[in-house]
Amino acid sequence: MKIIFAGTPEFAVPALAALIAAGHEVVMVLTQPDRPAGRGMKLKASPVKVLAEQHQLFVFQPETLKDETVQARIAQTNADVMIVAAYGLIIPTVVLHMPKHGCYNIHASLLPRWRGAAPIHRSILAGDAETGVTIMEVVPALDAGAMVSKGVVPITESDTTQGLHDALAAIGANLMVEAMHVLTQTGHLDSTPQDETLVTYAHKLEKAESAIDWRKSAVEISRQVRAFNPFPVAQSVLRGEVCRIWMATVAPEVITVERLLDAAPGEVLGVHDGILVACGEGVLRVAELQAPGGKRLSAQAFIQGHALKAGDRFTSSLDG
Repeated sequence: MKIIFAGTPEFAVPALAALIAAGHEVVMVLTQPDRPAGRGMKLKASPVKVLAEQHQLFVFQPETLKDETVQARIAQTNADVMIVAAYGLIIPTVVLHMPKHGCYNIHASLLPRWRGAAPIHRSILAGDAETGVTIMEVVPALDAGAMVSKGVVPITESDTTQGLHDALAAIGANLMVEAMHVLTQTGHLDSTPQDETLVTYAHKLEKAESAIDWRKSAVEISRQVRAFNPFPVAQSVLRGEVCRIWMATVAPEVITVERLLDAAPGEVLGVHDGILVACGEGVLRVAELQAPGGKRLSAQAFIQGHALKAGDRFTSSLDG
């Protein structure tokens, strides 16, 4: 298959690597332009570009696909199919129709649930029992194309967005290779339309969502912390400084009802085997956190370095 591959971040890298390994001819790699990054704000290539250049593939980085000269360059490839994985730019209908067999996307959710920008984060935040990957046809409407195949992954009480991201990227790569094998053999991929009555949207994350409200339940806060790892990272205030909370789970320990009733939301109840914090309902065990300007630390290292003790309190804002 002559393939145009469109992708930008780490999520797309396993798919491109798998397609190369499967022997397909990648005639063009579309990825976003190099962007400033790091303290020096030097231009940095996308992870997909780095891999593509390692394999001497043709890399094309237009700012938009709406330009006619850009579209003409894409048309010149005479590609059989376009594969998209977290590309990040709108693909005009005229471009979708260029490849002989159309355009297929790797989407990190079990469609039609969680169309949109942040499906992994939203699945954890919502307390979903499972998530997965859907291989789908690309159409002009957002993530609305017919579905070719799916892979399902359970969500555990300790899963983070980072962990699920890596698992889903690997599954998506395998599913796409399987789909391309079928397309090569038969010239066709069976697909199933999405049930529009079951659609939910995974809206883009807002930075304000990272602030922890300790009046919420331990279950909700654990989901928030794990959903926002590695970005934007849940935050709380301790002794007037904003701390980033990287990992937290619901504490199974039995704390007496009287002790919990006496504790204010955000109050540290104990500092053994993690930092036990009172919530609006239940107790949260904070396992990893980070002080301003410091490194990510295990709870034990943080406790020792900051002399944290029972009775200290996390708050939701500087004046909380």
